[in-house]
Amino acid sequence: MRIGRMAPLLTGGVAAALVATLAPTQASAAEPRQRAEQQKPAWHRCDRSLPAAFQCATIKVPLDYSRPDGKTIKLAVSRMKTGVPGKKRGVLLFNPGGPGGEGLDMPVMMKEMLPKNVREQYDLVGFDPRGVGRSSPVTCGLTAKEQNSERPYKAATFAQDVKWARTVADKCRAKNGDTLPYITTRNTARDMDVIRAVLGEKKISYLGYSYGTYLGAVYAQMFPGRTDRFVLDSSVDPARVWRGMIQIWAEGTEPAFTRWTKWAAQRHRTYKLGDTPAKVKKTFWDLVARADRTPIDDGGQKLDGDDIRAALRAQFFSPEYATESVVQLKKAAAGHRVPHLLATPDDREPSRFAAAAQPPADNGSAVFWTVVCGDTAAWSRDPEQYQRDAVRDKAKYPLYGDFASNITPCAFWNEPSEPATAVDNKVGLLTVQNQWDSQTPLASGLGMHRALKGSRMVYVKGGEGHGVYAGDPRACADRAVNAYLNNGKLPARDVTCKPSGRQGAGVKQRILPAPRNTPAPPRF
Repeated sequence: MRIGRMAPLLTGGVAAALVATLAPTQASAAEPRQRAEQQKPAWHRCDRSLPAAFQCATIKVPLDYSRPDGKTIKLAVSRMKTGVPGKKRGVLLFNPGGPGGEGLDMPVMMKEMLPKNVREQYDLVGFDPRGVGRSSPVTCGLTAKEQNSERPYKAATFAQDVKWARTVADKCRAKNGDTLPYITTRNTARDMDVIRAVLGEKKISYLGYSYGTYLGAVYAQMFPGRTDRFVLDSSVDPARVWRGMIQIWAEGTEPAFTRWTKWAAQRHRTYKLGDTPAKVKKTFWDLVARADRTPIDDGGQKLDGDDIRAALRAQFFSPEYATESVVQLKKAAAGHRVPHLLATPDDREPSRFAAAAQPPADNGSAVFWTVVCGDTAAWSRDPEQYQRDAVRDKAKYPLYGDFASNITPCAFWNEPSEPATAVDNKVGLLTVQNQWDSQTPLASGLGMHRALKGSRMVYVKGGEGHGVYAGDPRACADRAVNAYLNNGKLPARDVTCKPSGRQGAGVKQRILPAPRNTPAPPRF
């Protein structure tokens, strides 16, 4: 989700992390900056169940970079050093998405995916962003019900939605006090630059998925001179942070739905959903209406039409998957016993750390709202504006428009601690995008490509799924990423690829959201 932004920061040491209008005098700030940069992490084996070469450490970073000698927070960092020091180019940092995604175990994951000639050049580095996981995690004390953010607009329930949004904002403020304004993308980018300095590197390379693309773009804007080989996979449109990135889920779903109706109609003999796109469309909306009248039993959970719209929204980007789900829903509506239909596991992968303390249960949701509300001031403070927008967008985007434009906790959030970042530069980096991506639809990826005027895009025409790079040496897109990380040369022009067998199997792919009564933070 995105919206407006501001001018790039200065780019000199961690001084680049200190916006001129916010920074104390250069003399007073120099010493604490140097202390942050000159930390000597106590590296140790992350976990006995993981390779001995996988090391972890904790560093300290300023909570508020305009007061670098003030309160600090802990940042959990990990690494796997290259086994060929003579070939080492630098470090390759990772982010899996979110906001709220834990990245500490990504070096282990990515080592399995990256080819040997890339692995040999980099120390692989992961970290939990500030507020996330093992990096001074935030919590708002949200109940499972309060973590449910998929709320269809209805005039009769809008007052309850407003109450929910206000409650979440109030609980986050009460729990986090002075910390809340500083859990932002800009500060996480500054943390990345401290990691760079602590590791003794002049530049960093980076591979970020989903929200991680926005984090990478903000870093490139703030620290262009320290941006080496950056890969942004499944991109956020920086011009739409953050409300617009929620709304783009509705906009992007409509063409995916139209494509699905054609796909299913061509296979009517197999699936019996209708032999024309119009009939398939009618089958779906009849099913929604039927569920509104008589909720469908899904393993003891009752699904109404709104549940179906919410859960199938992302499935329509994969027509075969959506078709099979609609067939099962029809059978269940007719009284047949079918497998559990719409429940999915949380998109957060289980921790690879056997004995590690787990973050608070609502950490993912708490960080999500803290970042998307705190990054930008472009959220309306008028509840009636959300009501008007939801009514408009339900008519314009019937599948998900009212969900996407309904009120959020950001309507009651504090003003951001600083303006958002205007991403607009000529830094050379690589973006990667599937055509049919449910979380960062194609229009979003194109928006990032436009903002990064020095970038090249690898576009997978016909590609499905959220997350492209999966370490498949046969895949056109993966070969392009590997070549760039290996030799640093961007393609001469944008590249169009065909899908491969494993395409769309990126690090944190999530095609199907959990049902609305299941706590699962929204994710990019």
